[in-house]
Amino acid sequence: MIRGTVVIVFGLPGSGKSYFAGRLAKNLDAVYINSDQVRMDLFKKRSYSPEEKDAVYRQMLSKLTEALNQKRNVVLDATFHKADTRELFIKEMEDKGGIQFIEVTAKEDIIRDRLKEERPYSEADFNIYQLISRQFEPFTRPHLLLESTNENIDDMLLQATAYLKNTNDNRTDQ
Repeated sequence: MIRGTVVIVFGLPGSGKSYFAGRLAKNLDAVYINSDQVRMDLFKKRSYSPEEKDAVYRQMLSKLTEALNQKRNVVLDATFHKADTRELFIKEMEDKGGIQFIEVTAKEDIIRDRLKEERPYSEADFNIYQLISRQFEPFTRPHLLLESTNENIDDMLLQATAYLKNTNDNRTDQ
């Protein structure tokens, strides 16, 4: 794996993206930047306003830059449901090697069950899932699409590792 590899793991609340992203970060020996954790660090009382979301993503961008300056791999974990937010990160990374994207999805019945459980940092419930689902702007660039079940984390990690190796190999051949 090339040092300075940046992976954005994105998807709807309850999709399993954070569970996956945390494990992927360990496999890549990467800095793990989770939007929910950043939000809790920044705001004692959270409103999820557009201004708050902007502050969270800007802090994530700052943490990304810091990790890259240390020549670290980075895994960013957030919904990234708005195209302009994704473009902000793409633009930032244009001259730094680019970003690989992995989208994590799950069937809605699995998401509904997951969102009933308490999770370490996320406060999203099924209503938030539905809201973000309606606001989600499709991602049209090439990326890996993984479907999360409750039993396939090892397979997801194998697919992601192969995908990242392939995209990194292609990046260095050019």
